Amino acid sequence: MSTDTSDAENDLRERITNFLRRNFPQIQMHGGSAAISHLDRETGEVQIQLGGACSGCGISPMTIQAIKSRMVKEIPEIETVHADTGMGAGADGDLGGTGGSGMSPSFPGETTDGDDDEGPQAPF
Repeated sequence: MSTDTSDAENDLRERITNFLRRNFPQIQMHGGSAAISHLDRETGEVQIQLGGACSGCGISPMTIQAIKSRMVKEIPEIETVHADTGMGAGADGDLGGTGGSGMSPSFPGETTDGDDDEGPQAPF
């Protein structure tokens, strides 16, 4: 990577980090963290990882949506924002837990083909 390319990427990373600190101070104030886990300047894509108290926080999906909508407006080089809390969610905060894991919910009494591990049964 050339020095110019490296400097431009470092500048973009710094602007993204400052954007997160300036627009979302509540993340850090509430014990959470936000970090850039991947940045592709050529495609304009950035992956943000929310951690700490953000993992499992009930309002993290709203925070993710706000980050996604504001960042593309404020930082012209960014076209797509992916964000994840790391709590079994798929990219973009899919809190349905189906983000590529291949698992689906099961319910007591429901039969599954070839799967003998039904887990604990409800007492009713």
